Order: sequence, then structure tokens, then C-alpha cells
Amino acid sequence: MELVQSEGGSVQPGGSLNLSCAASGYGFGTCGMGWCRQAPGKKREIVATMGPDGTTKYADSVKGRFLVSRDNNQNTLYLQMDTLKTEDTATYYCAVRVINEGDCNYGLDYWGKGTLVTISS
Repeated sequence: MELVQSEGGSVQPGGSLNLSCAASGYGFGTCGMGWCRQAPGKKREIVATMGPDGTTKYADSVKGRFLVSRDNNQNTLYLQMDTLKTEDTATYYCAVRVINEGDCNYGLDYWGKGTLVTISS
């Protein structure tokens, strides 16, 4: 499976961005998927996840501001980011787990190459 992320961008605080992650290959939606980010000098952190049943979870820092969604017909994962803050500046990565041997616990993880999001006035 290959994941192709949309370009990020630079916006002012309070602005919005929508990231997409298009998957090619078999298995999209069979297990979980989500978004992580890594700010300069910091560890990678999970931002939002979506289970195969559509259940979503968010990091406390983005709850109420970010929304993860997917389009199974288009094999695409999205991250709508609103009310952006300077601390949201990071490289954002999408990840998709594909079922393996009939079990997501043995799933195969695929990652996008990352896209830079800069929030600055």
C-alpha cells in the first residue's frame, strides 16, 4: 500500500487546513488509521485515530479543533484542522494499518511521507 499525502501549508493562528492521505492498494479500512505529528525537537505524537468501525479518538491538545474522517470509496483519510495554534506547527504523517493473517494485531502499518504545517503570524 502507498500513502500519498496532500501538501501542508502555512496559515495564521486561528486559520484552518485540511490534509488528505490517499491510499492505493488493498486493505484500506480493514484496521485502524490515523494521523501523527512531529514538531521540531519533539517526539512524534498521535493526533487522531479512526478505528475500522469509524470510532475516533483525539489527543487532548486537538479535541474540538481537529476532525478525522475517511472516504472508503476514494480510499482517502482526511484531517480537518480548525482554530490552528502556533503549537500545531509540525510535520504531519498519516498511517494506515492493513489486516494481516486475518487479525489487525498482526496488521501491517503504512506511513505517508509527511507534510509540513506551519502556523505563524
